[in-house]
Amino acid sequence: MIEEILEFNKKFVEDKKYEAYVTSKYPDKKLAILSCMDARLTELLPSAMGLKNGDVKIIKNAGGVISNPFGSVVRSLLIAIFELGVETVLVIGHTDCGVQHMDSEMMIGHMKARGVSQESLDMMNYCGIDFEKWLSGFNDVESSVRETVDLLVNHPLIPDDIKIGGFIMDSVTGELKEVN
Repeated sequence: MIEEILEFNKKFVEDKKYEAYVTSKYPDKKLAILSCMDARLTELLPSAMGLKNGDVKIIKNAGGVISNPFGSVVRSLLIAIFELGVETVLVIGHTDCGVQHMDSEMMIGHMKARGVSQESLDMMNYCGIDFEKWLSGFNDVESSVRETVDLLVNHPLIPDDIKIGGFIMDSVTGELKEVN
């Protein structure tokens, strides 16, 4: 797979196809989106929202959630706000999310089956990480989006003038539903 990607990339650069994507590091629409890493959303999300390259900062992770209020997701949002001019943050969950109802015990079982030692798992707990909670999913996409929006609205480092909204995208049609 890596060889295929590198071969495609070489031709992409040689043919100067990158020219269609040239833009600055500053998002034209002053917008950041936190969403899920689901492969169905890679092109669907920006297309369904009328966004093009350069319009928005998109931060993607499993479930589009914030598992640590001072972790890498919030850090990225703070950089987007204070360094790159973002004025609006949207949290966008989606239907049929793989993180919904994810079971940490099953995940840990998969890890052990792939060679992760019990000693490594125990070390997580020793370091103060609630590993079971960290690997758990959520029961309801709407509640998850609402909790993430509430965390951002009440975050001590996010200015009050930043507009923050929550949505659920249909992972087939791209339809957005606002979460209140």
